[in-house]
Amino acid sequence: MAWQPSTENLKTLAQCLKDSLSAFNKPAQKQAEIMLNQAKASPDINNYLAFIVSSSEPPQVFPATPADWHLVRCAAALMLKNNIKNNYNKIPEQSLALVKMAVPMGLQDKNSQIRSHAGTLATELINKGGIYGWPEFLPELLKMLTNESGQVTPEAQEGAMAAMAKICEDNAKMLEREQNGQRPINFLLPKLIQATRSQLPKVRANALTAINVFTPRKSQAMLNSIDDLLQHLFALAEDPSIDVRKQVCRAFVNLVETRPDKLLPHMEGLAKYIISQQKGDDEDLATEAAEFWLTIGEHDTLWQALEPYIGDIIPVLLECMVYSPEDIALLGGASDDEDEEDKEEDIKPQFAKKKLTRAANGSTAADMAKNENGFEKAATMDEDDLEDGEIDDSESEGDEDPAAKWTLRKCSAAALDTFARDFGGPMFTAILPYLQSNLKHSDWAYREAAVLALGAVSEGCLNVVVPHLPELVPYLVSLLDDEEPVVRQITCWTLSRYSEWAVSLADPAEKERYFLPMMDGILKKMLDRNKNVQEAAASAMANLEEKAGKALEPYCGPIIQQYIRCFAKYKDKNMWVLYDCVQTLAEHIGPVLARPELSNQLMPVLIDRWQKVGDESRELFPLLECLSYVAMALGDAFTPYAEPIFARCIRVIHQNLEQSMKARADPELDQPDEDFLVTSLDLLSSIIQALDDDKASKLVANAQPTFFELMVLCMGDQSDAIQQSAYALLGDCAKYVFEQLKPFLPSILPVVIKRLDMDTLLDEEVDNSFSVVNNACWSVGEIALQYKTEMAPFVPQLLQRCVDILSNPRVPGGVSENAAIALGRLGLDNADLVAPHLGSFAEEFLDTMDDVDSSEEKATALHGFTQIVTHNPQAMESVLLHYFSTIANYQEDVHNLQKPVFQGLHGAFQNVINVYKQIIPGFANFLGQMEPKDLELLQRYFAL
Repeated sequence: MAWQPSTENLKTLAQCLKDSLSAFNKPAQKQAEIMLNQAKASPDINNYLAFIVSSSEPPQVFPATPADWHLVRCAAALMLKNNIKNNYNKIPEQSLALVKMAVPMGLQDKNSQIRSHAGTLATELINKGGIYGWPEFLPELLKMLTNESGQVTPEAQEGAMAAMAKICEDNAKMLEREQNGQRPINFLLPKLIQATRSQLPKVRANALTAINVFTPRKSQAMLNSIDDLLQHLFALAEDPSIDVRKQVCRAFVNLVETRPDKLLPHMEGLAKYIISQQKGDDEDLATEAAEFWLTIGEHDTLWQALEPYIGDIIPVLLECMVYSPEDIALLGGASDDEDEEDKEEDIKPQFAKKKLTRAANGSTAADMAKNENGFEKAATMDEDDLEDGEIDDSESEGDEDPAAKWTLRKCSAAALDTFARDFGGPMFTAILPYLQSNLKHSDWAYREAAVLALGAVSEGCLNVVVPHLPELVPYLVSLLDDEEPVVRQITCWTLSRYSEWAVSLADPAEKERYFLPMMDGILKKMLDRNKNVQEAAASAMANLEEKAGKALEPYCGPIIQQYIRCFAKYKDKNMWVLYDCVQTLAEHIGPVLARPELSNQLMPVLIDRWQKVGDESRELFPLLECLSYVAMALGDAFTPYAEPIFARCIRVIHQNLEQSMKARADPELDQPDEDFLVTSLDLLSSIIQALDDDKASKLVANAQPTFFELMVLCMGDQSDAIQQSAYALLGDCAKYVFEQLKPFLPSILPVVIKRLDMDTLLDEEVDNSFSVVNNACWSVGEIALQYKTEMAPFVPQLLQRCVDILSNPRVPGGVSENAAIALGRLGLDNADLVAPHLGSFAEEFLDTMDDVDSSEEKATALHGFTQIVTHNPQAMESVLLHYFSTIANYQEDVHNLQKPVFQGLHGAFQNVINVYKQIIPGFANFLGQMEPKDLELLQRYFAL
């Protein structure tokens, strides 16, 4: 018998849903929330919710106005979505069947909001159950949105198409994946292209929205449909709907990367079209159009096709770089707000910027993502970075601060910057008249735009700008005192873009005339009356530090004193960028910071912040990251501060791991932010590297809970970022505190081996996981150096993992290099175990080693490899000439270096050459096949 709702239960639930939204009756709202929470335990709760969502009229037992009933249905849809999201596997099949019946009814509702909720429910069901868990739904949806029967209402067509767009956005990879010999996208894409011919603007726009999920992806389906798609795009280019034209522009942007060959023949028409759309009144459409210039400018070759039209494009970009009246209104005019406290909502979520990646040359590569680019699009806005099931909410935000959001102005400036890099000097010539008439304009908005343009072309046109800089730089320095804060902001940024020129001036008098006023002006603006100017100046100073490097050493005293004043003055938001200034200075002047007259000033203010910031505060991220750099710069001079900081990092890691485990067990709880773990792990790494080994060992030994147990939990975390930092820490422990690590290796190495198994990675996860695999390989190499013959039980599996990585064409070069070094080092003390397999990896190993810079890491890897060769010289027959060339060239690189590691390697090379002299008849004739240059080097350094 079909399920029927109990009238009493239905009435009670509807009342609770209504009361839960009652902001004017707090007690009723609170009581409703309690009852709804209890109702989740009922096996029928989702049946009732589905019934309410799909009922366009209120039931007789619950008389309600249309407005009230609409609110009840929206609340029901939201609760049902959360139940599916958090408890899908616990929902009975009968209930799921009812929900799946309710969704198509909701998609046909007359109310657009209910249709939207139904689309969200459909997406959530597919996210959780998969496309094949509801196989009849997509065909049913296609029939609705194409009005196959001729009886589908316009509202239902719009609802179906909006749902399809959501499903595509959230499940692109699933739709492209082959199952039972079929890929859903092959059937779906032609239908979506057909839907762009609908009479309904919303259907056309959403059809293009769905298609644009796939235009950046190089699928076979898109390859097959590209010509048909282009015809439809050209037909829609003049569509009366702005939303349609936005999606047309977005499609052209995406196709720049995936099918530039298809756009090239149409470049003249495209240039004219994009200019016309950028000059329109709708800013969102204009921004989508401006993205085309930015994307094409970043393409390796396609930008050259724009050269005939660049004279028409540049004036449009410059015009769009002036603040609009709406943006000026949002900026709120000049204000001295230095003493106002920051509102919590003003402090945007920040993310740990430094992701430690261990490189094969022994260095630590940190992806710093500096805010060098004043118009940079936030990385989080790349829609393709969204995981399945994740929705980009950025477009639904309200009136944002124009200084923070991605705007037409910023996009146009970014395009100008890109074109300057492409076309060089002629770009500056093209904008020079504009600069001359606007840099001193009486209207600040035009002044500001001209300064922005000057900064935008700084890198691409520097050689042509340099003759003008002796006149321009003093004027820009004077603009730091402009009465309009926005002009002061952009001037800080533009000056920092020319700081490399100023700091590299050879004449001390010129440096004093240009560089010192520039640096001094930016430093002074860090204490501007306006907080936005403070932030811009601090960002500019961090950029200047990066460009100036060690040239700042003579000025470190005044710089640090100004930073100390900023620590006393800054509110919460600007504290983040101040940490960036400190860490960038530490990174670039290094041990200079350890001078007592500098560290004794800086460390007390950092420790003061350390004591004030709570374990749950997001300010902990930049503070820990900053301290990582400072610890590395101070080295052993960091000892007085190390113990409490180390202990707190352990505590933060422990607390966050516990919270994460609780959240996995209870979906109602939020997962902690991964950056608490990332920055704590990175700071532990830095302290272990900075301190003398004995002191670092003592810190590790005294850490409670047990240091290595926490590290292993982080190595197995679901987050790649946390794993990446944990494996970096593992390798650092092998280098600096091995005796503490050693007892835990029998339980740690199986975890590492599992992580290096490329077969366990899903195709879509491989690219995101390479940073983890990289650090895991690096840590294996560091452990192999120390663990020696005790590594033997793990050598066969580690060898197989490294060989798999070396032979995988998708693996980036840096990861392969670390795998090769780890593999070579396995041979240092376990050559007999590796040698039988030499023929399976010798060629890949040598190819990879050719790309590794000369270093101790390369020396130890080649030494281990040579030990392996000595145990199985016959396996090298096909690559022996390559091997001898590697020996010859490496010895040329390091012959002047006196370190034992290099001298020992020379002995190993000579030994293996002697082996081949014995077993190859006519050895001299064999060597005659080498390149003459390589043979000459071999003869110079070795006894042949």
